[in-house]
Amino acid sequence: MRALAAAATAVAAPTPARLRLRLPLASRPGMRSLLEMFSDDSSSDDDDDDIEFALLALIADVESNKRRQMRLLLEMFFDDDIEFALLASIADVESNKRRKRAGHCRAASSTRLLRGVCSATTMGDETSTSVPAQPQEPVLGAGSVKQQLSQLVVSSLRATVPEVDVEPMVEVSAKFGDYQCNNAMGLWSKIKGTGTSFKNPNAVGQAIAKNLPPSDIIESTSVAGPGFVNIVLSNSWVAKRIQDMLVNGIKTWAPILPVKRAVIDFSSPNIAKEMHVGHLRSTIIGDTLARMFEFSNVDVLRRNHVGDWGTQFGMLIEYLFEKFPNWQDLGSQAIGDLQVFYKASKQKFDNDPDFKDRAQQAVVRLQGGEEKYRDAWKKICEVSRSEFDSVYKLLNVELEEKGESFYNPYIPQVLEELSNKGLIKESEGARVIFIEGHQIPLIVVKRDGGFNYASTDLAALWYRLNVEKAEWIIYVTDVGQQQHFDMFFSAARMAGWLPDPKEKKFPKTSHVGFGLVLGSDGKRFRTRSTEVVRLIELLDEAKSRSKSELLQRLTENGKIVEWTEEELEQTSEAVGYGAVKYADLKNNRLTNYTFSFEQMLSDKGNTAVYLQYAHARICSIIRKSNKDVEELKMSGTISLDHPDERVLGLYLIRFAEVVEEACTNLLPNVLCEYLYNLSEMFTKFYTNCQVVGSPEETSRLLLCQATAVVMRQCFHLLGITPVYKL
Repeated sequence: MRALAAAATAVAAPTPARLRLRLPLASRPGMRSLLEMFSDDSSSDDDDDDIEFALLALIADVESNKRRQMRLLLEMFFDDDIEFALLASIADVESNKRRKRAGHCRAASSTRLLRGVCSATTMGDETSTSVPAQPQEPVLGAGSVKQQLSQLVVSSLRATVPEVDVEPMVEVSAKFGDYQCNNAMGLWSKIKGTGTSFKNPNAVGQAIAKNLPPSDIIESTSVAGPGFVNIVLSNSWVAKRIQDMLVNGIKTWAPILPVKRAVIDFSSPNIAKEMHVGHLRSTIIGDTLARMFEFSNVDVLRRNHVGDWGTQFGMLIEYLFEKFPNWQDLGSQAIGDLQVFYKASKQKFDNDPDFKDRAQQAVVRLQGGEEKYRDAWKKICEVSRSEFDSVYKLLNVELEEKGESFYNPYIPQVLEELSNKGLIKESEGARVIFIEGHQIPLIVVKRDGGFNYASTDLAALWYRLNVEKAEWIIYVTDVGQQQHFDMFFSAARMAGWLPDPKEKKFPKTSHVGFGLVLGSDGKRFRTRSTEVVRLIELLDEAKSRSKSELLQRLTENGKIVEWTEEELEQTSEAVGYGAVKYADLKNNRLTNYTFSFEQMLSDKGNTAVYLQYAHARICSIIRKSNKDVEELKMSGTISLDHPDERVLGLYLIRFAEVVEEACTNLLPNVLCEYLYNLSEMFTKFYTNCQVVGSPEETSRLLLCQATAVVMRQCFHLLGITPVYKL
């Protein structure tokens, strides 16, 4: 599942002779000349004159300013498999530069690197304003498996090349081992020609393997090709790690992230407008990111930056006064249906000049603090919040509102600070900040003297950095706002609030962009009357369809009598709402996706319904065993003797690093992919390994329970309620 595994396989497999045969004969002299041009003159002729070895060593020399030419050469002379392997090697050995360039993207996922999900370009919507700091060094036994192996590799690297300071490069391996250390080639590029006793990258790899401290984690090591150190984990250690999790809880598998506090700004609907399907993605993506960070022991400030301040409120307040002079007696009944109320006020604003003038005066009075106008504003906000809360309750999403009005008092002092630093200039009657690389400036005060999104966002960022002391501020909005965030983040760096992207320091900011929700016609998802789809109606329909299909299935198999009405309601909600969430989250958030009830409620393929059935099936296996799993946890032991037992066990213990990857790259679909793969691996295990009634029943029941626990945690992180029977 990781790029490094693919790289190791592709690079190590061909013999030098095979590799040379893939080079056009006419190109060999030119290649040799190029190798001589790029090589370090001080290196010994005895090191290795093999083209494959020399080329790999050259790639590892990431300090060379000829790297771009080397990439072009790879495209010219190698087929796709070898080219990809070598390019993956480039990406892996230049970890420092990669972090500076891409912020929090790791070039380590085989399938994701191939798909272009995790790269400096595909994360273009996500602006990291600083290089991720290294995670705090975990205590022994803490963190993911990768983090624990990295601790061992650090010790080995210090013993192998004490004079060179490098970061451990440990990734999942697909073929030659369970994990792989890939530091040898990068080290060789740094030490060759310095009088080192090592003759080539393979010798460096051999030394790294030899110097690994004794550990219960590692069963064996081997070295392949140009120094790839393959690591095989101990079956007994894997089994013990799973059993410890069952006894002490899944929280013991939380990864260690490099931040302690983060702000996640998501959902953020506008007051006086109902939430529609366009708010779905921000709400559930943001909630999932928050859940993953919280699981990783990060203090997450969930912020709902609602649009509760602006010129539209003059229109709404004046319409309220005109239509309902006694609105204070009527309360919420005066406003009624928010959507209807907003449309009616907007229509009058557009068509009645006198009303428009009064509405504009109402804005001035509101911002001036007149009590009557403030009370009306509060009432409109109150009605909106009530409607928002009903949606959040259905989605099981928690948020703390700090809307535009909250930051409004901070805007003048923030703009004064920016002005004192010489950043704000006058331009065509407005006050702006000119951002290098952008043709238009960032407007912070409009011509009429009013504030806007940029001024509010700058004040909010100042507050989050200086008052809330957040280390990572994450904004979840559609990709259409990318330019705004690029400019806004640049202005913050110019002000000295954020570090230079080249530095490995916090705090930092990220824009988590996402694509559109489309209908079956490939256009923006709307009703037949071209209205946007209300989110509450969409969720109600998801539940209704889910219940209908559940009733049909239970009636057909004769099990309807075993279900209470309460169970039917709760299961329909869990399956229906979960299906809507998962259908969104399983996609790369950067892409558009087509909304289809038929697909998301299918019980086949990568859907929430299929995964709910898989989880319910595991629960059924455990129930039918008539064994007390809680007792088995304490008295039984896990063994991984069968190949499918070991495959399942290894995948289970990788859960922590999957969560870490999803957090680092801000990609919830990484967790969805893991959950689906886990269900598939369990199916294979259950097919080939009898559970109930077998000599290994206790061990295999514990593996069933561990799988169910991990699946439930995945569901929880995705905001989905698991069901225990279907």
